[in-house]
Order: sequence, then C-alpha cells, then structure tokens
Amino acid sequence: MQGTRVASRYAKSFIDLTIEQGVLEQAYADMKFISDVCKSNHDFVSFLKSPIINTDKKQAVLKEVFSGKLNKVTDTYVMLIADKKRELYLPEIATEFVNQYKLKKQILTAVITSANGIDENIRKKVMELVKGVSSSEVVLEEKINKDLIGGFIIRVGDKQVDASIARKLSNLKRGFGENPFVKEF
Repeated sequence: MQGTRVASRYAKSFIDLTIEQGVLEQAYADMKFISDVCKSNHDFVSFLKSPIINTDKKQAVLKEVFSGKLNKVTDTYVMLIADKKRELYLPEIATEFVNQYKLKKQILTAVITSANGIDENIRKKVMELVKGVSSSEVVLEEKINKDLIGGFIIRVGDKQVDASIARKLSNLKRGFGENPFVKEF
C-alpha cells in the first residue's frame, strides 16, 4: 500500500513537470522503457530494492543502464529519485506514470489473451468492437496463455469476456457434477 501511494505521488508530480517542460511524450516513452526493463529483469528490480547496496552504487548502475536512452528531464528525475532513496519504487513509479498518462490522454487498454496469438483479421475485429463501445483511443495488448487451449479472453478496464475452451470445459465439468437426472444411492 505504501509503495503504491509513493509511486502515485511521484508519477503525478513527474507528469506535471513534463507537461510544464513540454516533454510529456518523450517522458511517456522513457517511463514505458523503464517499466519494460523492470518487468523483463527481476534481478534489476531486486538490486534496486536491496537495502544492502548503497545509493551511490545504485545511481552508478542506473546511469550505466539508462545512459543515452532517456531524455534529459527523465534522466534527471530518475537520479533525483535515487538521491531521495526512493529507487526501490522506480518500477512502480514507471508503471503508475504510464497508467496516469493513459488516463490523462483517455487511452483505453484492451488486453486479449489467447492460446496461440491472434492474426491481423481478428486483431482488426477486436479493435472495431472495443472502439464501438468507447470513444477513447484504444491500445491492444496481446498475451499468450497455452492453458486456454483455444479461444480468447478480452479484458477492457474492469470488464472481461471469457470465450476460451478452458472456460467452456470448466463449465461443462461443473454441469456434469450437478446432473439432476442421475440418482445417487
């Protein structure tokens, strides 16, 4: 809970700063990059959260990892976070910044999970379906989950449509367990 509150406040202040500086779009790309690095590298996140490693070493590693890849305002902000000993919240701050940016720009994220991925035709139909429900810009995020067997799950905000084979098999299994026509002795 504490991390979420801190991340939300730091992300909000950074959005305000980037709007003031006129670099919101570059900062969004930078924070998305930082978020992707943190999601793909668990050791990096563990390093940031380690209380044993001092701040100077963390700042040196942050400079090395992100040097030349971030715009000047984002780079300065990341170093400021490390100076304040809040680098352990950097993954959450980056994720929260991306979420607040999407909220500010009214961008809706639709997540489609399938067993084998989707082709261009299905992708186009899903985009049309989601855009028909909302007037916001839509970003489609694709995930693969082999456990679905077939079909798909679409999640937009807090709404979900589960049309997977795994769900249908689960419902069928539950239905067989509740069979009123078979007498039990």
